[in-house]
Amino acid sequence: MLFLQELAKWEILLLQIMKNNFEKSKKSFDSYVKYSSIAIQMGVIIALGIIGGTYLDKWLSWKFPVCTVVLSLLSVAASIYVAIKDLLKKQK
Repeated sequence: MLFLQELAKWEILLLQIMKNNFEKSKKSFDSYVKYSSIAIQMGVIIALGIIGGTYLDKWLSWKFPVCTVVLSLLSVAASIYVAIKDLLKKQK
C-alpha cells in the first residue's frame, strides 16, 4: 500500500514536469511561427515590388531601371512598416 502511494506521488510529479515542458515548448513554437511569418511577409512584399518595377521598366522601355529602383525602395519601406505594425499589434 505504501509503495502504491509513493508511485502515485511520482506519477503526479512527472505529469507536472511534462505539462510545464509542453507549455514552454508551445510558447517557443508560437514565437517562432510569429517571427517567421513576419519575415516571409517582408520577403513577399519586397519581391513583388522588384518584380513590378522590372515589368514596368520593360513596358516603358527605359534605359535606366528607374521603376525597379523606386518600387524596390518603396517596397522595403512598406515591408518595414508592416513588420513594425504586426510586432506592435502582437505584443498587446
